[in-house]
Amino acid sequence: MPATLFTDIEYLKGVGKARGEKYRKLGITSPYELIYHIPRAYLDFRAHVPVCQAAHGEYNVLKLTVLHKTAPQRIKGGLVICKASATDGIDDILIVVYNNVYYYQALKEGSTYYMYGKVTGNMLRREISSPVYISADEKVLIQPIYHLTQGLSANMVRTNMRQALDIMRSEPFETLPEEIRRRYELKPLMWALENIHFPSSDAAAEEARTRLAFDELLKLQLGMSLMKSRSRRSTAYKMDSTTDIGGFYDSLPFELTDDQKKAIGEIEKDLCRDVPMNRLLQGDVGSGKTAVAAAACYFAAKNGMQSALMAPTEILASQHFATLSGFLEGLGVKVCLLTGSLSAGKKADMRRRIAAGEIDVIVGTHAIIQKDVEYRSLGLVITDEQHRFGVSQRAALAEKGDSPHKLVMSATPIPRTLALIIYGDLDISAITQLPKGRMPVKTYAVTGKLRHRAFGFVRERLDEGRQAYVVCPMIEDSESDLFAVKSYAEEAAKNDLKGYATALLHGKMNAAEKEKTMKKFRAGEIQVLICTTVVEVGVDVPNAAVMVIENAERFGLSQLHQLRGRVGRGGYESSCILITDNTSEDCIKRMKIMSSTNDGFRISEEDLKMRGPGDFFGSAQHGLPPLKIADIACNMELMNKAQNCAREILAADPELNWQQHRTLKMDVMRLFNKDIIG
Repeated sequence: MPATLFTDIEYLKGVGKARGEKYRKLGITSPYELIYHIPRAYLDFRAHVPVCQAAHGEYNVLKLTVLHKTAPQRIKGGLVICKASATDGIDDILIVVYNNVYYYQALKEGSTYYMYGKVTGNMLRREISSPVYISADEKVLIQPIYHLTQGLSANMVRTNMRQALDIMRSEPFETLPEEIRRRYELKPLMWALENIHFPSSDAAAEEARTRLAFDELLKLQLGMSLMKSRSRRSTAYKMDSTTDIGGFYDSLPFELTDDQKKAIGEIEKDLCRDVPMNRLLQGDVGSGKTAVAAAACYFAAKNGMQSALMAPTEILASQHFATLSGFLEGLGVKVCLLTGSLSAGKKADMRRRIAAGEIDVIVGTHAIIQKDVEYRSLGLVITDEQHRFGVSQRAALAEKGDSPHKLVMSATPIPRTLALIIYGDLDISAITQLPKGRMPVKTYAVTGKLRHRAFGFVRERLDEGRQAYVVCPMIEDSESDLFAVKSYAEEAAKNDLKGYATALLHGKMNAAEKEKTMKKFRAGEIQVLICTTVVEVGVDVPNAAVMVIENAERFGLSQLHQLRGRVGRGGYESSCILITDNTSEDCIKRMKIMSSTNDGFRISEEDLKMRGPGDFFGSAQHGLPPLKIADIACNMELMNKAQNCAREILAADPELNWQQHRTLKMDVMRLFNKDIIG
């Protein structure tokens, strides 16, 4: 079966079933996906040097002719060593290849190659170890370096890549109309794909990258815009703009900030439109988003409609249930908690009451989107920490009603530039003010030498009646020197925290164990919670006034800020101590940023600059297609151009149905979930 761009990768010449499996490990299932496996760097074989000028102990490019190959030898431990003598015409050198007979056999005696490898030995006998090589007849001397997996060599991928590009030349397509390419000064797609893999020059590689990054950002913008326009269909839950929620304001034991009041106003306005609200409520740690969500639920309840709030963990769902109950039960609004750990009988009873409309606000984990949960009149859907759910999970909750209003809450401050991409289908409300009386957390970065002194400070706070968190990055012991939370807790209980009530909390505990531990901590029965990042989001214990974070270099800035947000939630002066022995420039810079500001939005901007958008949320990816080429932090100008281009295209052709946009639409649908975009 001849391969086409979209047949299985194993049908590409020379691939087959076994190598096909290796490609699938890299997420490559077709020649088309192989073409978009972008090089992570390049090897420049143009800069070759004579053997006598090769830098000892460093990587060099040499132009060598193979003189004589010896038979592969098996050595101790089952390893195979292959050796060949070679010359640059003046000096000889020994080529040594370890454990790769196939690679060695491809070298031909009498043939000349460009070789890149580490040069060792002495003036009398030099060696080049396991070099990457290409034929001296090769016209393209800038060669791609790809992310590989065991069983796939660089030469294999390059050979298969050329074959995939040949197929594309025989089935050429272009995603952008010529007029757009001309206006934005972009190269044709075929040229860009050839030159991203096998560039004729540094400038060609850069132009190719620009074209492909533009494509990626444009498809992302178009996909998000299409999602947004589909969410603008009419809703069955248009609410009454004269609804009075003064009773909610009167019942609060504190005054809302101006930002909270503004956000509530924006939400009320959206709830009274005949298209579904699609809004992001973004606020820093402890800014009071739940109070805003409670106001929205109360507004919906007064309009006879149910609200559902979905949280990523049972701990967070339980906490939201407690908070919302406190805000709403006294006003006659019924709130329930639905999670996976409830008994079958309790779940069945709760499902019956939800379907009958006896419950106004349903709080839970993904259990609330299961098929057997039916709602009487689900008018408002709230998702907390949406980046922990995929787009499809958010859509599944929305499908429970008849185009209900949607509110997404996030305590992870996101730079506006990134928010426009990640939440392109949402309108944004931001809470930047902290509630009155909330004091900023003092942050200190210290080395392990000061650990005992730091715990002396912790003990002083405990003796004052406060509580503490100690965060470690791992659960089990391993060969690395990272603190494992289990052994750390045992050691601390015998030494630095001897005589104090300590407990463990980590993600491998079941939901009931976690909730029991958190209940004891909230009640003050536990003085120190030794935990992993399971406490990162939402855990609210006002009496906790100090946090110690071990191996602080292991966490991104935004994650450190989230962890720090677990303290300083009461009326006590609070502190966060970051312990790290990492002295790299990057780590020192991050610790200085954390020690100098409590502003989550500023921290997120710095985090984006330092780590790039791909790592900004770790592996969560917000349920959106990951960016392979574009770097939002560095490509702001290109992103603005892509946004303008997306607006122009959709203004003229809202559904991308014109002939010249068909290929582009197919690519957008391929990038996103077809069911959401199509």
